[in-house]
Amino acid sequence: MNAPRYDVVAIGNAIVDILAPADDGFIAANGMTKGQMALVFSPEEADALYAKMGPGQTVSGGSAANTVAGMAMLGSDCAFIGQVADDDLGATFASDIRTGGIRFDVEARAGQPTTGRCMIFVTPDGQRTMNTFLGASHYLPAAALDRALIADAAYLYIEGYLWDPEEPRAAMRAAIAVAKEAGRKVAFTTSAEFVIDRHRADFLQLIADGQIDLLFANESELMALTETADVEAAVAAVADQVETLVVTLAERGAMALRGGERVTVAAEPVDQVVDTTGAGDLFAAGFLHGQTHGHDLAASLKLGAICAAEVIGHVGARPMADLKLLTGG
Repeated sequence: MNAPRYDVVAIGNAIVDILAPADDGFIAANGMTKGQMALVFSPEEADALYAKMGPGQTVSGGSAANTVAGMAMLGSDCAFIGQVADDDLGATFASDIRTGGIRFDVEARAGQPTTGRCMIFVTPDGQRTMNTFLGASHYLPAAALDRALIADAAYLYIEGYLWDPEEPRAAMRAAIAVAKEAGRKVAFTTSAEFVIDRHRADFLQLIADGQIDLLFANESELMALTETADVEAAVAAVADQVETLVVTLAERGAMALRGGERVTVAAEPVDQVVDTTGAGDLFAAGFLHGQTHGHDLAASLKLGAICAAEVIGHVGARPMADLKLLTGG
């Protein structure tokens, strides 16, 4: 098998984040669940909520896109597959990801719907409440896959968020088949409890069939996936079915399990938690960078913790500091 050209090729939602401050009263008054992500299904609903936002910040986002953005900053070679529309937000997303040194070749989609956007309300305690209109990202076809590109990456990285719509779900299944045929590894992040609730059977089947080599989940997601009451029971239910299991534990750090090895790392200290948007995405960035550059589990977890700590110290899901400098890379 040839050495891969890319460290990671990621498939995920191509969306633009719009972040604005809000208080708990605003969250409650608009029927949101604080700290959770909800889907906005109609353009009209998305426009109405956007009109209520105060002054904020606009930056390209999307879970898997955030991960490869962090990896690229660390020095990894990455590519991204996702669908944008032929509009201003789509052009912003494409420009941002390419400026970060990430290969992005998917042709913009003409017509409606618009490029996806995530309206994020950040409360004073740093919690983010997300309302996502997925727009064009729901229309990623299997025909958009560059199979040679997927086969030329050490890891295919997939976000659970994109599993919901039928068209990109079929594309991701096809991508997994390409990666497996090429002898590459597949990493998967469960993304959110509501995603797991909708697709638990699919995710468990992927795991049981050996289609996932590296599984990322936070402790709540893993318990939801396994329908268990505590994280140790959840770990026991999954750890033997994947090559590597990574579980983030918020302020308690994270753990990784592989074979008979179990490693834990403490969370990195943070002066102030400003915005938790992207914490899991950047943890995955650090860990995947470590794994694709010959680091062991402990060192990879440490990289993930450093990257997550950086992103929660400011508004936005993309790093602002030099990750190479922070990690000693």
